Amino acid sequence: MDSWPRYGGLLLSPPETGAAAERVATSTATENSAVPTAERNGAATLSFQATQCAICGPGIPAKELYPANFGVDDITPARFSARRLPDRVHYRMVRCSSCGLVRSDPVLDEATLAHLYAESTFDYEAETANLKATYGRYLAKLRAFSNHQDSLLEIGCGDGFFLEQALAQGYSTVRGVEPSEAAIRDASPVVRDQIVCDVMRPGLFADGEFDAVCLFQVFDHVPHPEAVLAACRAALRPGGLILCLNHNVESVSSHIMKERSPIIDIEHTYLYSPATMRRIFEAGGFRVLKQGHVSNTYSVGYVTHLVPMPARLKGMALGSLSRSRLGRLTVPVPLGNLFLIASRT
Repeated sequence: MDSWPRYGGLLLSPPETGAAAERVATSTATENSAVPTAERNGAATLSFQATQCAICGPGIPAKELYPANFGVDDITPARFSARRLPDRVHYRMVRCSSCGLVRSDPVLDEATLAHLYAESTFDYEAETANLKATYGRYLAKLRAFSNHQDSLLEIGCGDGFFLEQALAQGYSTVRGVEPSEAAIRDASPVVRDQIVCDVMRPGLFADGEFDAVCLFQVFDHVPHPEAVLAACRAALRPGGLILCLNHNVESVSSHIMKERSPIIDIEHTYLYSPATMRRIFEAGGFRVLKQGHVSNTYSVGYVTHLVPMPARLKGMALGSLSRSRLGRLTVPVPLGNLFLIASRT
């Protein structure tokens, strides 16, 4: 067994198991494992699947950027919960040699990912006011492109805080899609019944049902972004608008920090630059109207949460900031995110 190729802390099973090859952990499974696993020779096993460039398709070579650095004990719902402390655990990361799209390859199979996200937690209530402010600014930019602002869908809506913001900005109908059951339980009664516990997929909503679709820090996570875009396009009326905010793999901070950047993370299947964002949306049947860099509103405490430093020192700093006014002070920070607004063609 030791002759099999390694993938992070896992061992790759023999090639005859197929494209979605099984990986075998070097550590034994525990009774309290949060993820369904099989066993082989007393070791826990997880199933992985290869990815391909979502722009160029299969068969295009890719250059490895970073090897994987995780083991079976790292695969827990906590690692797939929104806005956890950056821990720099990630899959093998590669860059497409043709278009430059960065992706993880291989990744956990979709059934395991669905389980992890369903069991993940929502624990960033302290930042929701700042997120409302940030996302609300970009929703206002979207609304400037259309007089139709009756119905809005948010994908990956968490506890629905942005849906409340959309209602405040004049949308009469809001819907959300969110895989985390805990997040939906925490939603306000104003929007809770409008959230579907699911992932975005074809047929989840009627064709042409919405004037606008929004994705905030979600597009990096989906294993099949082209399929998500197709489902979004179908759910939009002709000429409907889509707003997307996500990480920028070509940002200054990403270039400086490299593998230590918080965006090099096991949750992220794809990482985009402005150029690859434009290409995948245009290929998906959208006309890009506006792109740019995002200025986020964050508390000093949350910015500290993102800064790479020893865990003990970070814990002490966050503890002190949580008890002080300084930790709650808000500042505009260009943290290396990008936004895109496009219309359905």
